[in-house]
Amino acid sequence: MKLTLVRHATLVLETSAGRVLVDPMLDAAGVRPAIEDTANDLRNPLVDLPADAASFVDGIDGVIVTHLHEDHFDGTAAHLLPPDIPMLTQPESLDELRSRGFVTATADPEGWLGLDVARTSGRHGTGELGRELGPVSGFVVDGVYVAGDTIWCEEVADALARHRPHAVVVNGSGARLVDGDAIVMDAADVRTLRDATDATVVVVHLEAINHCVERRDVYRAIDGVVVPADGETLEL
Repeated sequence: MKLTLVRHATLVLETSAGRVLVDPMLDAAGVRPAIEDTANDLRNPLVDLPADAASFVDGIDGVIVTHLHEDHFDGTAAHLLPPDIPMLTQPESLDELRSRGFVTATADPEGWLGLDVARTSGRHGTGELGRELGPVSGFVVDGVYVAGDTIWCEEVADALARHRPHAVVVNGSGARLVDGDAIVMDAADVRTLRDATDATVVVVHLEAINHCVERRDVYRAIDGVVVPADGETLEL
């Protein structure tokens, strides 16, 4: 499989059944306000796409939406994607996507696009904030585990043990609000995950949203971790 990091958590997976777009955030740089209760007021996204937004939709055979926070599915993506595109999501996001006109959206991964797909769980932070941020999911696609917005937790450890992926794509950056712990994996979490698996570990979700505090160089300093640039394609 080939994986292209578009930006942040937006990926293109070249699978055995075609090209799958994951968590499309396709807005131009600076069109959205800063996330509140963060240490800066920089407008989002912080960086532009590596190519025209429409180019990442052209030729796509399916879309995976792990959850509906705006940095994983935004207005530009909703506008550009055809309403009948095969779309896979978590059960908690299904009704909202269908209400937006995505008539073929499903929360049933079995046989989706003819791929070997499974949905996994995670935790979008700890305590009350983690509960407020709502449920999140990851997906294992042809042996590649896209963990989604989760910290290191029992659910991630279970997914590694159950699915034994050959590659794991982790949302890093230690994103956080002013008060509270990280709401996605930080460098310490990534080190723990790396030690728990023989899979290739790829870290994304970096340097594109104002609450993402750890930069690429933090993760590139971790042995055994791959950190792609925006627009870069990896062979997994």
